[in-house]
Amino acid sequence: MSNKTENQLSSDVIGAAIEAHKTLGGAGLLESIYEEALCHELSLRGLKFSRQVLVPVKYKNVPIKDHLCLDIIVEDKLIVEVKATEKEHEFHSAQLLTYLRITGKKLGLLINFGKPCVNDGIKRIANGL
Repeated sequence: MSNKTENQLSSDVIGAAIEAHKTLGGAGLLESIYEEALCHELSLRGLKFSRQVLVPVKYKNVPIKDHLCLDIIVEDKLIVEVKATEKEHEFHSAQLLTYLRITGKKLGLLINFGKPCVNDGIKRIANGL
């Protein structure tokens, strides 16, 4: 695991997202394509990550049958939620904050590759950071 802080990792992931978006030619592709390209960029940067991570959920100490599925966790510190939609929805930010709370992680990035400029589609969501 890296000694990088969540903030340092988020900077690395944002750089990787910009490169993936630029290389793919911008918006208009499926979310899964952007996720794959982003993961390739993360590996080129030497970052460890897991994709489509199933996280168990408990309700009052009782396991819930369904699990959360996190798009990407980088260095076991940063959750990345990938979207490819033209319009942003406040639900996506709330969803990521809930993921952070359930996992106990401190920082997440919501990256919407559906924007003409991916910088406009990046949101940092913090949980006690």
